[in-house]
Amino acid sequence: MTDPARPHILLVHWHDLGRHLGTYGRGGVHSPHLDALADQGIRFDRAFGTAPLCSPARGSLFTGRYPHDNGLLGLAHLGWEYKPDVRTLPALLGEAGYRTALAGMQHESSDPVRLGYEECFALRRTHLEREYCGPVTDAAVDWLERHAAAPEPFFLVVGFEETHRPYPPERYPPDDPAAVEVPGYLPDNDWTRDDLASFQGSIRVADQAVGRLLGTLDRLGIAEDTWVLFTTDHGMAFPGGKSTLYDPGTEVALLTRPPAAWGAPRGATDRLFSHVDVVPTVLDALSLPVPGEVQGVSHAEWLRGGDPAPARTRIFTEKNFHDGYDPIRAVRTATHKYVRNFEERPRLALPGDIESSPTRRGLGDDHLRHRPAEELYDLRADPWERTDLAADPAHGALREELAAELRDWQQASGDPLLAGPLAPQPWPRQPRYGALVPETGGPWAR
Repeated sequence: MTDPARPHILLVHWHDLGRHLGTYGRGGVHSPHLDALADQGIRFDRAFGTAPLCSPARGSLFTGRYPHDNGLLGLAHLGWEYKPDVRTLPALLGEAGYRTALAGMQHESSDPVRLGYEECFALRRTHLEREYCGPVTDAAVDWLERHAAAPEPFFLVVGFEETHRPYPPERYPPDDPAAVEVPGYLPDNDWTRDDLASFQGSIRVADQAVGRLLGTLDRLGIAEDTWVLFTTDHGMAFPGGKSTLYDPGTEVALLTRPPAAWGAPRGATDRLFSHVDVVPTVLDALSLPVPGEVQGVSHAEWLRGGDPAPARTRIFTEKNFHDGYDPIRAVRTATHKYVRNFEERPRLALPGDIESSPTRRGLGDDHLRHRPAEELYDLRADPWERTDLAADPAHGALREELAAELRDWQQASGDPLLAGPLAPQPWPRQPRYGALVPETGGPWAR
């Protein structure tokens, strides 16, 4: 048995999932293993990534710093990297005596060695290859079997390619389109239903892989001594989701099962949680110092059964570079969201993988209309953010209040966007991935 104060930690992350799981009330989604994990632990119903695209979102998850602060303003395979001073969670835990390992994908750096793990395995040889849940789980299970009996605690991160597009039926047998429950922000037609059915097929397969990981902890007798965390980078890869700062673009599944000895709360919680809070929460829960540069807040006292007061009342999100330059900032409270668009763009600037999706074919072109500079939504009356209140004089005071809070956050966090448009990252030539050139769709639009 490990020291309850220094448990093993298993962190599993997926691509592009949002909260599209059975445990979050998504009808017709087959995710029994993750649903069971939620039943055994804590389900965060209002957890959000800091950005609606892969590298910036993951960078915040592993550093506790916002993308504009840690350097990952855009996608790692297009040249964006952490700033030299950035320390990651695996590096910090390694310094504290944890054995650290990465199984499967990461999307923070062209060189995984920079991320601070002692061991990285199941790595792709080129960017065009994928790290699917089957072989990644094989590698992670093998690592657990070899290290579970060691005296030191471990921090094992397992990254799945799923549920990133595409969803080939030979790999992910699709669900029945007639049984799909279409979210309210998407058009309910055959194109969308077929697309969601394929997406849910990938969820089903990846959920089975998570079941293997959790079953391995049980088989090895370390489940009660292991802190399990499951999350994803950002929202679903559907129009109005990924690549936007609307809730479907930044909402994330976050499930955690703390060690049994902690006496942590169980069940669902509606406390606001940002991915920048993961690093300070983990370190604080382990009684390790939280570096001063970390910008998230700790929920550790609540997680250990203490003060139930909310750790935060505001969520801040950002977008900078995806397929192109699209700077946006947003602040979200429990009831409202204010969005500031810094460049003229369509209402939805779809990345390549969504532009080529079946759902796009049945979407129409209303999303191409002009995007205003400011947007304001009442999330209680309008959870899908369809009715913009920014120009309504009745909401003028609230708009100004949230706009001021957003500016204050930008200033306090050193957001370079306040000084004007951000400089683009040159297209890289990296030995690991070869010569990279921009294109649309496919693996580039992550």
